[in-house]
Amino acid sequence: MAEAGGERLRSLIEAGIGVSSELTLDAVLQRIVEAAADITGARYAALGVIDRTRQRLERFVTSGLSREEHERIGELPRGRGILGVLIHDAQALRLDDLTQDPRSVGFPPNHPPMRSFLGVPIMLRGTAYGNLYLTEKDGGFSAEDQDLVTLLAAQAAVAVENARLYESATRWSRQLESLNEIGFALIGELELDKLLALVAQSLRELLAARMVVIALPTSDDRMRVEAAAGDGTEELVGWSFPRPNSKAGRVLDRGRTERVDSVIDDPEVDPISARRFGIRAGLYVPLLVRDHAIGVLAAHDKESHDGRFGDDDVRLAEQFTARAAIAVDLSERVARDSLRRVVAGQELERRRLARELHDETGQALTSILLGLKGVEEAKDAETLAEAARNLRELVVATLQDVRRLAVELRPKALDDFGLVPALERLVETFAEGTGIEVQLEARLGEERLPGEIETTLYRLIQEALTNVVKHAHATTVSILLVRRDGKVTGIVEDDGRGFDPAAARADGLGLVGMRERAGLVAGRLTIEAAAGAGTTIAVEVPVP
Repeated sequence: MAEAGGERLRSLIEAGIGVSSELTLDAVLQRIVEAAADITGARYAALGVIDRTRQRLERFVTSGLSREEHERIGELPRGRGILGVLIHDAQALRLDDLTQDPRSVGFPPNHPPMRSFLGVPIMLRGTAYGNLYLTEKDGGFSAEDQDLVTLLAAQAAVAVENARLYESATRWSRQLESLNEIGFALIGELELDKLLALVAQSLRELLAARMVVIALPTSDDRMRVEAAAGDGTEELVGWSFPRPNSKAGRVLDRGRTERVDSVIDDPEVDPISARRFGIRAGLYVPLLVRDHAIGVLAAHDKESHDGRFGDDDVRLAEQFTARAAIAVDLSERVARDSLRRVVAGQELERRRLARELHDETGQALTSILLGLKGVEEAKDAETLAEAARNLRELVVATLQDVRRLAVELRPKALDDFGLVPALERLVETFAEGTGIEVQLEARLGEERLPGEIETTLYRLIQEALTNVVKHAHATTVSILLVRRDGKVTGIVEDDGRGFDPAAARADGLGLVGMRERAGLVAGRLTIEAAAGAGTTIAVEVPVP
């Protein structure tokens, strides 16, 4: 008898060592179940993991049942009857015949018969993590069996905790890597619509959520869905709702994360919307920039049996949202800065046009009025003819000025015929007006460039020619356009007096604006110049 007891104790020690050697939680749970069956001689063993509500089982690991028996039984137990007794009482329970216990609720069809029963809780820091269930031992379970399984449960608790910590650390390490990768991707996207769509999709994948929506506040005290990810969420984008009476609006005002395990039970959640989209649980995280909430990310229904999000999900969502908020703020600031620069450029162009209209067209029109007075006051036919001839010349000159201004605003040839014909017209007009010889060579092929790229190249060459007139004192200018290897290169070179790039004010030559214009199409502008050696401006633009 003593030898048998010693043998069982050695088996318990070996089982404890084996359980502790596993690192993944699934392997630990399976090893515990098998060890419990071995040291007691039970035919069947199982371990049920209690869910967060402390009312049901969320996992059920078995030993002794074949795959075919599992399939015939169907859904695994959730914690009713005798299993529920251990969930609520968290105390060891030993029965000779569980079918005779009034608390038993029987077995589902195709379930093998089970009579003798031993149940022992697995306690983690004073709280039941789950329960070990053993059945069908010849002669029933003894007090010694109960003691041995209780000791195994204590060892199992340590192994479970270690496995959970290991998996948590490993999972968090992987998530941090994903966060960093996503963070770099977010910073690289500056268009707000595309950025928000990327944020929604990335958070959905990180949390394994059914759907994620991003809502931003509007000026009329409403919230508007700007991006959504998940099946059937296309119709959500653009949808707006009152800010004061919504969960997203309340989270925006409070500026803190809120987890809702049951949206139906939350009075701040609109029940009509929840039913419409089949939402069960939610995680609401504000986008915070310098402690100011600029929007809300809402994730719904984790891919699990109850759809609820855990503490790890909250931590992950907050870390991700902190990075996303920086990217969104950067995108909005870049958009505002770009708009400011566009407006500044428009105002500068308006001032130039106003000056030319006043100095040239306005003076010409005044001269026409004076010429009309001469026509009115002509005393004879010869005087009248001379006045009419002068007046006609003034009208023709004024018409040419107006056409020139129209071409500078937006050349019709650029829209109708493309970049090369528009540049040919520009070069012709430039040479006639300045007396500077211009050579244009274009090797762009038969296919037209995208409209945005054509406009950019035209404006850059136009600005380069303007600089030649204002600053270069050149006699010849050459323009070369070449398309190859997925990009277009444009070169404008003059034989003027040049300048020292280190000493010149770039904004005085319009170079800052030229570089920014090239950057809008992912292009790059370079300048080579030296005093007395002319200037070369080169732009390279990728062609999709």
